Amino acid sequence: MKPLLQHKCPNLDILNPRRFLVHRYSTFPTTSASSDLGKLCDIICLGVGSLDDLEASLNELNVSYCSSLITRVLDSSKKEAPTRRLLRFFTWSEKHLDGGLEDKDYNHAVRVFAEKKDFIALDMLISNLGKENRSMESATFSTVANSLVKLGRVDEALGIFKNLDKFRCPQDSTTVTAIIAALCSKGHVKRAEGVIYHHKDKISSAQLKLIVYRNLLHGWSMQENVKESRRIIKDMKGAGIAPDLFCYNTFLKCLCKKNLKSNPSGLVPEALNVMIEMRTYSIAPTTISYNILLSCLGRTRRVKESLQILNTMRKTGCSPDWVSYYLVARVSYLTGRFGKGKQMVDEMVKDGLTPERKFYYDLIGILCGVERVNYALELFDLMKKSALGGYETVYNLLIPKLCTNGEFEKGKELWDEATTMGLTLECSSDVLNPLITKVFKPMRKMENKVSVLETPKQKVGGKLKPAINVKKGRKLIIAKKKGKLMVHKKINKKGASA
Repeated sequence: MKPLLQHKCPNLDILNPRRFLVHRYSTFPTTSASSDLGKLCDIICLGVGSLDDLEASLNELNVSYCSSLITRVLDSSKKEAPTRRLLRFFTWSEKHLDGGLEDKDYNHAVRVFAEKKDFIALDMLISNLGKENRSMESATFSTVANSLVKLGRVDEALGIFKNLDKFRCPQDSTTVTAIIAALCSKGHVKRAEGVIYHHKDKISSAQLKLIVYRNLLHGWSMQENVKESRRIIKDMKGAGIAPDLFCYNTFLKCLCKKNLKSNPSGLVPEALNVMIEMRTYSIAPTTISYNILLSCLGRTRRVKESLQILNTMRKTGCSPDWVSYYLVARVSYLTGRFGKGKQMVDEMVKDGLTPERKFYYDLIGILCGVERVNYALELFDLMKKSALGGYETVYNLLIPKLCTNGEFEKGKELWDEATTMGLTLECSSDVLNPLITKVFKPMRKMENKVSVLETPKQKVGGKLKPAINVKKGRKLIIAKKKGKLMVHKKINKKGASA
Protein backbone atom coordinates (compact mmCIF):
# COMPACT_ATOMS: atom_id res chain seq x y z
CA MET A 1 0.00 0.00 0.00
CA LYS A 2 1.46 3.34 -1.06
CA PRO A 3 1.73 6.11 1.53
CA LEU A 4 -0.81 8.93 1.25
CA LEU A 5 1.78 11.65 1.67
CA GLN A 6 4.84 11.38 -0.48
CA HIS A 7 7.60 13.95 -0.96
CA LYS A 8 7.56 15.68 -4.31
CA CYS A 9 11.30 15.10 -4.70
CA PRO A 10 12.07 11.50 -3.67
CA ASN A 11 15.74 11.82 -4.78
CA LEU A 12 16.48 14.43 -2.15
CA ASP A 13 20.17 13.40 -2.02
CA ILE A 14 20.69 15.13 -5.36
CA LEU A 15 20.17 18.48 -3.65
CA ASN A 16 23.26 17.78 -1.50
CA PRO A 17 26.16 17.41 -3.97
CA ARG A 18 28.50 15.93 -1.39
CA ARG A 19 25.97 13.30 -0.32
CA PHE A 20 25.07 12.59 -3.96
CA LEU A 21 28.69 11.95 -4.99
CA VAL A 22 29.63 9.88 -1.98
CA HIS A 23 26.56 7.67 -2.21
CA ARG A 24 27.33 6.80 -5.83
CA TYR A 25 31.11 6.80 -5.90
CA SER A 26 32.00 5.80 -2.34
CA THR A 27 34.63 3.10 -1.84
CA PHE A 28 33.46 1.90 1.56
CA PRO A 29 31.47 -1.31 1.49
CA THR A 30 27.70 -1.30 1.05
CA THR A 31 26.03 -2.15 4.33
CA SER A 32 22.56 -1.94 5.81
CA ALA A 33 21.47 1.39 7.25
CA SER A 34 21.21 -0.12 10.73
CA SER A 35 24.81 -1.34 10.85
CA ASP A 36 27.22 0.43 13.17
CA LEU A 37 29.82 0.78 10.43
CA GLY A 38 27.36 2.39 8.03
CA LYS A 39 26.13 4.86 10.65
CA LEU A 40 29.64 5.97 11.58
CA CYS A 41 30.77 6.31 7.96
CA ASP A 42 27.71 8.41 7.14
CA ILE A 43 28.35 10.80 10.01
CA ILE A 44 32.07 11.18 9.26
CA CYS A 45 31.89 11.45 5.47
CA LEU A 46 28.49 13.05 4.89
CA GLY A 47 27.94 15.09 8.01
CA VAL A 48 27.95 18.87 7.97
CA GLY A 49 28.90 21.37 10.63
CA SER A 50 31.90 21.91 12.84
CA LEU A 51 34.03 19.30 14.54
CA ASP A 52 32.09 19.89 17.74
CA ASP A 53 28.91 19.09 15.83
CA LEU A 54 30.57 15.86 14.71
CA GLU A 55 31.22 14.90 18.34
CA ALA A 56 27.62 15.75 19.25
CA SER A 57 26.37 13.48 16.47
CA LEU A 58 28.65 10.67 17.64
CA ASN A 59 27.41 11.07 21.21
CA GLU A 60 23.83 10.60 20.06
CA LEU A 61 24.62 7.24 18.45
CA ASN A 62 23.91 4.08 20.39
CA VAL A 63 26.88 2.05 19.19
CA SER A 64 29.05 -0.43 21.06
CA TYR A 65 32.62 0.47 20.11
CA CYS A 66 35.48 -1.99 19.87
CA SER A 67 39.04 -1.77 18.58
CA SER A 68 38.34 -3.63 15.33
CA LEU A 69 35.34 -1.38 14.53
CA ILE A 70 37.53 1.75 14.77
CA THR A 71 39.99 0.18 12.34
CA ARG A 72 37.24 -0.70 9.87
CA VAL A 73 35.81 2.83 10.02
CA LEU A 74 39.25 4.33 9.31
CA ASP A 75 39.79 2.04 6.33
CA SER A 76 36.32 2.65 4.92
CA SER A 77 36.36 6.45 5.31
CA LYS A 78 39.99 7.42 4.70
CA LYS A 79 39.46 8.33 1.03
CA GLU A 80 36.17 10.25 1.35
CA ALA A 81 36.38 11.82 4.77
CA PRO A 82 38.28 15.08 5.41
CA THR A 83 41.37 14.46 7.51
CA ARG A 84 40.29 16.69 10.38
CA ARG A 85 36.91 14.95 10.76
CA LEU A 86 38.60 11.56 10.66
CA LEU A 87 41.14 12.66 13.27
CA ARG A 88 38.42 14.05 15.57
CA PHE A 89 36.52 10.74 15.29
CA PHE A 90 39.63 8.77 16.20
CA THR A 91 40.48 10.90 19.24
CA TRP A 92 36.84 10.79 20.34
CA SER A 93 36.64 7.02 19.94
CA GLU A 94 39.66 6.51 22.20
CA LYS A 95 37.71 8.04 25.09
CA HIS A 96 34.54 6.04 24.45
CA LEU A 97 36.11 2.71 23.63
CA ASP A 98 35.29 -0.30 25.79
CA GLY A 99 38.56 -1.89 26.92
CA GLY A 100 40.90 0.65 25.30
CA LEU A 101 42.59 0.68 21.90
CA GLU A 102 45.12 -2.05 21.20
CA ASP A 103 48.65 -1.17 20.04
CA LYS A 104 48.23 -2.83 16.66
CA ASP A 105 45.07 -0.83 15.94
CA TYR A 106 46.73 2.40 17.09
CA ASN A 107 49.64 1.65 14.75
CA HIS A 108 47.15 1.07 11.97
CA ALA A 109 45.63 4.49 12.61
CA VAL A 110 49.07 6.11 12.49
CA ARG A 111 49.71 4.48 9.11
CA VAL A 112 46.36 5.73 7.78
CA PHE A 113 47.16 9.35 8.67
CA ALA A 114 50.73 8.94 7.37
CA GLU A 115 49.35 7.87 4.00
CA LYS A 116 47.12 10.97 4.00
CA LYS A 117 50.33 13.04 4.54
CA ASP A 118 48.84 15.24 7.26
CA PHE A 119 51.83 16.34 9.34
CA ILE A 120 49.85 17.91 12.19
CA ALA A 121 47.70 14.81 12.68
CA LEU A 122 50.74 12.57 12.36
CA ASP A 123 52.75 14.59 14.85
CA MET A 124 49.93 14.53 17.38
CA LEU A 125 49.39 10.77 17.11
CA ILE A 126 53.10 9.96 17.38
CA SER A 127 53.39 12.23 20.41
CA ASN A 128 50.43 10.46 22.05
CA LEU A 129 51.91 7.12 21.14
CA GLY A 130 55.03 7.96 23.15
CA LYS A 131 53.11 9.46 26.07
CA GLU A 132 50.86 6.41 26.38
CA ASN A 133 53.93 4.14 26.32
CA ARG A 134 52.73 2.26 23.27
CA SER A 135 55.05 0.34 20.97
CA MET A 136 55.60 1.40 17.35
CA GLU A 137 55.78 -1.36 14.75
CA SER A 138 58.59 -1.42 12.18
CA ALA A 139 56.04 -1.20 9.35
CA THR A 140 54.55 1.89 10.99
CA PHE A 141 57.94 3.58 11.24
CA SER A 142 58.66 2.80 7.58
CA THR A 143 55.40 4.47 6.47
CA VAL A 144 55.90 7.44 8.80
CA ALA A 145 59.52 8.01 7.69
CA ASN A 146 58.55 7.86 4.03
CA SER A 147 55.68 10.34 4.48
CA LEU A 148 57.75 12.77 6.55
CA VAL A 149 60.56 12.86 3.99
CA LYS A 150 58.07 13.46 1.18
CA LEU A 151 56.61 16.33 3.21
CA GLY A 152 60.10 17.83 3.53
CA ARG A 153 60.36 16.95 7.24
CA VAL A 154 63.71 15.18 7.03
CA ASP A 155 64.88 16.28 10.48
CA GLU A 156 61.67 14.99 12.07
CA ALA A 157 62.07 11.62 10.35
CA LEU A 158 65.65 11.30 11.57
CA GLY A 159 64.59 12.47 15.03
CA ILE A 160 62.06 9.65 15.32
CA PHE A 161 64.66 7.15 14.09
CA LYS A 162 67.20 8.26 16.71
CA ASN A 163 64.59 7.97 19.49
CA LEU A 164 62.99 4.69 18.45
CA ASP A 165 63.78 3.24 21.86
CA LYS A 166 61.25 5.68 23.37
CA PHE A 167 58.60 4.10 21.15
CA ARG A 168 59.73 0.57 22.09
CA CYS A 169 60.81 -0.03 18.50
CA PRO A 170 64.28 -1.54 17.85
CA GLN A 171 66.86 -0.02 15.51
CA ASP A 172 67.23 -3.22 13.53
CA SER A 173 67.89 -3.96 9.86
CA THR A 174 64.25 -3.23 8.95
CA THR A 175 64.14 0.26 10.45
CA VAL A 176 67.66 1.14 9.23
CA THR A 177 66.89 0.18 5.62
CA ALA A 178 63.52 1.97 5.91
CA ILE A 179 65.07 5.33 6.85
CA ILE A 180 67.79 4.92 4.20
CA ALA A 181 65.18 4.21 1.50
CA ALA A 182 63.06 7.17 2.62
CA LEU A 183 66.01 9.58 2.55
CA CYS A 184 67.32 8.38 -0.82
CA SER A 185 63.85 8.55 -2.40
CA LYS A 186 64.11 12.35 -2.30
CA GLY A 187 67.84 12.66 -2.95
CA HIS A 188 69.07 13.11 0.66
CA VAL A 189 72.00 10.76 0.06
CA LYS A 190 74.49 12.44 2.38
CA ARG A 191 72.11 12.03 5.31
CA ALA A 192 71.54 8.40 4.31
CA GLU A 193 75.30 7.74 4.20
CA GLY A 194 75.54 9.15 7.73
CA VAL A 195 72.97 6.58 8.89
CA ILE A 196 74.93 3.82 7.15
CA TYR A 197 78.17 4.89 8.80
CA HIS A 198 76.69 4.66 12.31
CA HIS A 199 74.75 1.42 11.74
CA LYS A 200 77.07 -0.75 9.64
CA ASP A 201 76.49 -3.73 11.91
CA LYS A 202 72.76 -3.72 11.09
CA ILE A 203 73.35 -4.22 7.33
CA SER A 204 76.00 -6.94 7.30
CA SER A 205 74.32 -9.46 4.99
CA ALA A 206 74.88 -9.37 1.22
CA GLN A 207 71.15 -9.01 0.51
CA LEU A 208 70.79 -5.98 2.77
CA LYS A 209 73.93 -4.40 1.30
CA LEU A 210 72.49 -4.78 -2.20
CA ILE A 211 69.28 -3.04 -1.09
CA VAL A 212 71.27 -0.19 0.47
CA TYR A 213 73.48 0.25 -2.61
CA ARG A 214 70.39 0.36 -4.82
CA ASN A 215 68.90 3.13 -2.71
CA LEU A 216 72.15 5.11 -2.78
CA LEU A 217 72.33 4.79 -6.56
CA HIS A 218 68.76 6.01 -6.86
CA GLY A 219 69.52 9.00 -4.64
CA TRP A 220 72.60 10.06 -6.61
CA SER A 221 70.68 9.50 -9.84
CA MET A 222 68.03 11.97 -8.69
CA GLN A 223 70.80 14.54 -8.25
CA GLU A 224 72.28 13.56 -11.66
CA ASN A 225 75.66 13.07 -9.99
CA VAL A 226 77.48 10.70 -12.34
CA LYS A 227 80.73 10.77 -10.36
CA GLU A 228 79.13 9.61 -7.11
CA SER A 229 76.98 7.05 -8.94
CA ARG A 230 80.09 5.57 -10.51
CA ARG A 231 81.71 5.48 -7.06
CA ILE A 232 78.79 3.45 -5.71
CA ILE A 233 79.20 0.95 -8.56
CA LYS A 234 82.91 0.61 -7.74
CA ASP A 235 82.17 0.22 -4.01
CA MET A 236 79.76 -2.60 -4.82
CA LYS A 237 82.39 -4.43 -6.84
CA GLY A 238 84.96 -3.86 -4.10
CA ALA A 239 82.56 -5.32 -1.50
CA GLY A 240 82.09 -8.43 -3.64
CA ILE A 241 78.52 -7.54 -4.63
CA ALA A 242 77.88 -7.69 -8.36
CA PRO A 243 75.71 -4.82 -9.64
CA ASP A 244 72.46 -6.16 -11.06
CA LEU A 245 70.29 -4.91 -13.91
CA PHE A 246 68.47 -2.41 -11.69
CA CYS A 247 71.78 -0.82 -10.62
CA TYR A 248 73.05 -0.43 -14.17
CA ASN A 249 69.73 0.93 -15.44
CA THR A 250 69.72 3.46 -12.62
CA PHE A 251 73.28 4.50 -13.44
CA LEU A 252 72.43 4.65 -17.16
CA LYS A 253 69.49 6.93 -16.42
CA CYS A 254 71.73 9.21 -14.35
CA LEU A 255 74.36 9.33 -17.11
CA CYS A 256 71.86 10.06 -19.89
CA LYS A 257 70.13 12.82 -17.94
CA LYS A 258 73.45 14.46 -17.20
CA ASN A 259 74.60 14.29 -20.83
CA LEU A 260 71.22 15.57 -21.96
CA LYS A 261 72.01 18.88 -20.27
CA SER A 262 75.78 19.16 -20.66
CA ASN A 263 76.92 16.87 -23.49
CA PRO A 264 74.15 15.75 -25.89
CA SER A 265 76.66 14.45 -28.45
CA GLY A 266 77.96 12.01 -25.84
CA LEU A 267 74.59 10.40 -25.21
CA VAL A 268 74.97 7.43 -27.54
CA PRO A 269 78.69 6.56 -27.16
CA GLU A 270 78.73 6.79 -23.35
CA ALA A 271 75.47 4.86 -23.00
CA LEU A 272 76.75 2.11 -25.32
CA ASN A 273 79.94 1.89 -23.23
CA VAL A 274 77.82 1.24 -20.15
CA MET A 275 75.96 -1.50 -22.02
CA ILE A 276 79.26 -3.09 -23.01
CA GLU A 277 80.28 -3.06 -19.35
CA MET A 278 76.97 -4.72 -18.49
CA ARG A 279 77.64 -7.55 -20.91
CA THR A 280 81.06 -8.17 -19.37
CA TYR A 281 79.22 -9.00 -16.13
CA SER A 282 76.76 -11.24 -18.04
CA ILE A 283 73.95 -8.70 -17.75
CA ALA A 284 72.19 -8.20 -21.06
CA PRO A 285 70.64 -4.75 -21.59
CA THR A 286 66.87 -4.99 -21.73
CA THR A 287 64.22 -2.95 -23.49
CA ILE A 288 64.09 -0.68 -20.46
CA SER A 289 67.80 0.07 -20.84
CA TYR A 290 67.42 1.09 -24.47
CA ASN A 291 64.23 3.04 -23.79
CA ILE A 292 66.10 5.19 -21.25
CA LEU A 293 68.49 6.20 -24.02
CA LEU A 294 65.73 6.63 -26.61
CA SER A 295 63.81 8.91 -24.27
CA CYS A 296 66.77 11.26 -23.87
CA LEU A 297 67.51 11.19 -27.62
CA GLY A 298 63.92 12.20 -28.29
CA ARG A 299 64.21 15.17 -25.96
CA THR A 300 67.20 16.42 -27.98
CA ARG A 301 65.33 15.75 -31.28
CA ARG A 302 68.00 13.34 -32.57
CA VAL A 303 66.11 11.24 -35.11
CA LYS A 304 69.09 9.59 -36.81
CA GLU A 305 70.56 8.31 -33.55
CA SER A 306 67.14 7.09 -32.39
CA LEU A 307 66.71 5.01 -35.53
CA GLN A 308 70.21 3.60 -35.11
CA ILE A 309 69.47 2.55 -31.53
CA LEU A 310 66.25 0.88 -32.66
CA ASN A 311 68.21 -1.11 -35.25
CA THR A 312 70.86 -1.96 -32.64
CA MET A 313 68.14 -3.39 -30.40
CA ARG A 314 67.03 -5.77 -33.15
CA LYS A 315 70.59 -6.82 -34.00
CA THR A 316 71.44 -7.63 -30.37
CA GLY A 317 68.31 -9.74 -29.94
CA CYS A 318 66.45 -7.22 -27.74
CA SER A 319 62.98 -6.87 -29.22
CA PRO A 320 61.59 -3.30 -29.06
CA ASP A 321 58.32 -2.87 -27.22
CA TRP A 322 55.57 -0.37 -28.01
CA VAL A 323 57.29 2.26 -25.86
CA SER A 324 60.40 2.01 -28.07
CA TYR A 325 58.36 2.57 -31.21
CA TYR A 326 56.44 5.37 -29.51
CA LEU A 327 59.63 7.25 -28.61
CA VAL A 328 61.00 7.01 -32.17
CA ALA A 329 57.67 7.87 -33.82
CA ARG A 330 57.23 10.81 -31.48
CA VAL A 331 60.58 12.41 -32.27
CA SER A 332 59.96 11.77 -35.97
CA TYR A 333 56.65 13.63 -35.90
CA LEU A 334 58.07 16.49 -33.84
CA THR A 335 60.87 17.03 -36.35
CA GLY A 336 58.57 16.92 -39.39
CA ARG A 337 59.51 13.42 -40.58
CA PHE A 338 55.94 12.24 -40.88
CA GLY A 339 56.65 9.42 -43.30
CA LYS A 340 59.27 7.97 -40.98
CA GLY A 341 56.91 8.26 -38.02
CA LYS A 342 54.17 6.42 -39.92
CA GLN A 343 56.71 3.75 -40.83
CA MET A 344 57.51 3.22 -37.14
CA VAL A 345 53.82 2.76 -36.34
CA ASP A 346 53.42 0.26 -39.19
CA GLU A 347 56.46 -1.71 -38.00
CA MET A 348 55.02 -1.86 -34.50
CA VAL A 349 51.74 -3.27 -35.82
CA LYS A 350 53.66 -5.72 -38.01
CA ASP A 351 55.52 -6.99 -34.93
CA GLY A 352 52.18 -7.79 -33.33
CA LEU A 353 52.49 -5.25 -30.50
CA THR A 354 49.35 -3.74 -28.97
CA PRO A 355 50.10 -0.39 -27.34
CA GLU A 356 48.20 1.33 -24.57
CA ARG A 357 45.87 4.27 -25.18
CA LYS A 358 48.65 6.68 -24.24
CA PHE A 359 50.44 5.75 -27.46
CA TYR A 360 47.57 6.98 -29.64
CA TYR A 361 46.56 9.89 -27.41
CA ASP A 362 50.02 11.44 -27.43
CA LEU A 363 50.84 10.91 -31.10
CA ILE A 364 47.44 12.13 -32.31
CA GLY A 365 47.81 15.19 -30.10
CA ILE A 366 51.25 15.92 -31.58
CA LEU A 367 49.99 15.53 -35.16
CA CYS A 368 47.10 17.90 -34.51
CA GLY A 369 49.48 20.37 -32.93
CA VAL A 370 51.71 20.44 -36.02
CA GLU A 371 48.70 20.70 -38.37
CA ARG A 372 48.91 17.18 -39.83
CA VAL A 373 45.33 16.08 -39.22
CA ASN A 374 45.37 13.60 -42.10
CA TYR A 375 48.07 11.55 -40.36
CA ALA A 376 46.13 11.85 -37.10
CA LEU A 377 43.01 10.42 -38.77
CA GLU A 378 45.00 7.45 -40.08
CA LEU A 379 46.36 6.81 -36.61
CA PHE A 380 42.86 7.04 -35.16
CA ASP A 381 41.60 4.45 -37.64
CA LEU A 382 44.39 2.16 -36.47
CA MET A 383 43.38 2.75 -32.85
CA LYS A 384 39.78 1.78 -33.59
CA LYS A 385 40.93 -1.43 -35.28
CA SER A 386 42.80 -2.43 -32.14
CA ALA A 387 39.54 -2.05 -30.12
CA LEU A 388 41.23 -0.30 -27.19
CA GLY A 389 38.25 1.90 -26.33
CA GLY A 390 38.47 5.38 -24.84
CA TYR A 391 37.70 7.06 -28.15
CA GLU A 392 35.87 10.03 -26.61
CA THR A 393 39.14 11.86 -25.94
CA VAL A 394 40.21 11.58 -29.58
CA TYR A 395 36.81 12.61 -30.97
CA ASN A 396 36.80 15.67 -28.69
CA LEU A 397 40.16 16.65 -30.16
CA LEU A 398 39.68 15.84 -33.85
CA ILE A 399 36.17 17.22 -34.46
CA PRO A 400 36.92 20.83 -33.37
CA LYS A 401 40.30 20.64 -35.10
CA LEU A 402 38.76 19.61 -38.42
CA CYS A 403 36.05 22.26 -38.21
CA THR A 404 38.46 25.08 -37.41
CA ASN A 405 40.45 23.98 -40.47
CA GLY A 406 37.30 24.27 -42.61
CA GLU A 407 36.69 20.50 -43.01
CA PHE A 408 33.14 20.55 -41.67
CA GLU A 409 32.05 17.48 -43.65
CA LYS A 410 34.74 15.30 -42.10
CA GLY A 411 33.96 16.73 -38.67
CA LYS A 412 30.25 15.91 -39.14
CA GLU A 413 31.21 12.41 -40.25
CA LEU A 414 33.19 11.84 -37.05
CA TRP A 415 30.37 13.31 -34.97
CA ASP A 416 27.83 10.90 -36.49
CA GLU A 417 30.26 8.04 -36.01
CA ALA A 418 30.66 8.83 -32.29
CA THR A 419 26.89 9.20 -31.87
CA THR A 420 26.32 5.81 -33.51
CA MET A 421 28.78 4.25 -31.05
CA GLY A 422 26.82 5.77 -28.15
CA LEU A 423 29.66 7.99 -26.98
CA THR A 424 29.08 11.20 -25.03
CA LEU A 425 31.29 14.00 -26.32
CA GLU A 426 32.35 17.09 -24.44
CA CYS A 427 32.56 19.32 -27.51
CA SER A 428 29.38 21.11 -28.51
CA SER A 429 27.48 20.43 -31.72
CA ASP A 430 27.79 24.15 -32.47
CA VAL A 431 31.32 23.50 -33.65
CA LEU A 432 29.81 21.83 -36.75
CA ASN A 433 28.06 25.05 -37.77
CA PRO A 434 30.15 27.11 -40.25
CA LEU A 435 28.30 30.25 -39.16
CA ILE A 436 29.51 29.84 -35.57
CA THR A 437 32.92 28.22 -35.89
CA LYS A 438 35.68 30.56 -36.97
CA VAL A 439 37.86 28.94 -39.64
CA PHE A 440 41.57 29.31 -39.15
CA LYS A 441 43.30 31.16 -42.00
CA PRO A 442 47.09 30.99 -42.25
CA MET A 443 48.98 34.26 -42.49
CA ARG A 444 50.21 35.48 -45.89
CA LYS A 445 53.67 34.15 -46.58
CA MET A 446 56.56 36.39 -47.56
CA GLU A 447 58.38 35.48 -50.74
CA ASN A 448 62.05 36.01 -51.32
CA LYS A 449 62.89 37.55 -54.67
CA VAL A 450 66.29 38.40 -56.10
CA SER A 451 67.11 41.62 -57.89
CA VAL A 452 70.43 42.19 -59.65
CA LEU A 453 72.14 45.57 -59.28
CA GLU A 454 75.01 46.61 -61.49
CA THR A 455 77.70 48.41 -59.45
CA PRO A 456 81.01 49.84 -60.59
CA LYS A 457 84.24 48.34 -59.34
CA GLN A 458 86.53 50.51 -57.30
CA LYS A 459 90.16 49.79 -56.62
CA VAL A 460 90.89 50.08 -52.92
CA GLY A 461 94.38 49.23 -51.70
CA GLY A 462 95.21 47.27 -54.85
CA LYS A 463 92.09 45.10 -54.52
CA LEU A 464 88.72 45.24 -56.18
CA LYS A 465 85.90 46.12 -53.79
CA PRO A 466 82.31 46.87 -54.81
CA ALA A 467 80.85 50.25 -53.94
CA ILE A 468 77.56 49.83 -52.16
CA ASN A 469 74.90 52.36 -51.36
CA VAL A 470 72.42 51.05 -48.82
CA LYS A 471 69.37 53.01 -47.74
CA LYS A 472 69.31 53.87 -44.11
CA GLY A 473 67.38 51.44 -41.93
CA ARG A 474 67.14 48.72 -44.62
CA LYS A 475 68.98 45.45 -44.25
CA LEU A 476 70.16 43.74 -47.49
CA ILE A 477 71.91 40.41 -47.95
CA ILE A 478 74.65 40.95 -50.54
CA ALA A 479 76.70 38.36 -52.43
CA LYS A 480 79.35 39.10 -55.06
CA LYS A 481 79.33 37.17 -58.32
CA LYS A 482 81.31 38.15 -61.43
CA GLY A 483 81.34 41.83 -60.60
CA LYS A 484 77.64 41.91 -59.83
CA LEU A 485 75.99 42.23 -56.46
CA MET A 486 73.12 39.83 -55.77
CA VAL A 487 70.83 41.74 -53.41
CA HIS A 488 68.15 39.68 -51.68
CA LYS A 489 65.11 41.68 -50.59
CA LYS A 490 62.00 40.58 -48.77
CA ILE A 491 59.12 41.54 -51.06
CA ASN A 492 55.36 41.07 -50.58
CA LYS A 493 53.28 39.24 -53.13
CA LYS A 494 51.94 42.57 -54.39
CA GLY A 495 55.50 43.68 -55.14
CA ALA A 496 55.92 46.28 -52.42
CA SER A 497 59.28 45.99 -50.73
CA ALA A 498 59.20 44.86 -47.08
